[in-house]
Amino acid sequence: NREMGLRQYELGEDEWEIVEQLRDVLQVFYDATQFFSRDNACLATVLPAMDEIDRRLATDCVRRDLKPCIRAACSMGKRTLNRYYDKTDYSETYRIAMVLHPQYEMEYFKKAGWEKAWIDAA
Repeated sequence: NREMGLRQYELGEDEWEIVEQLRDVLQVFYDATQFFSRDNACLATVLPAMDEIDRRLATDCVRRDLKPCIRAACSMGKRTLNRYYDKTDYSETYRIAMVLHPQYEMEYFKKAGWEKAWIDAA
């Protein structure tokens, strides 16, 4: 018996669509993992990477072509990401790394829309 009673676990067309959408949404996390696994990754790239992930999740949360369960997962992922992003406020290390990095310096904070008081504090 080749089926071994597993036919009941076979994914349907709708479930495969969810899997494909989830794969596409999770690509940004795979890309970030690959980026930070390089030998030359540095702390100054963490905040811009988190910004990119946040932008992608924010977009995916409202995409009507995605299944509701995928949009809900994106919303929960965004909320979780923001909880970790908020923790960077308690460490000056991220801001120092950004200011000292020749590619970012103070421009990052301005482009990211930080309030003047926050930029001054950085």
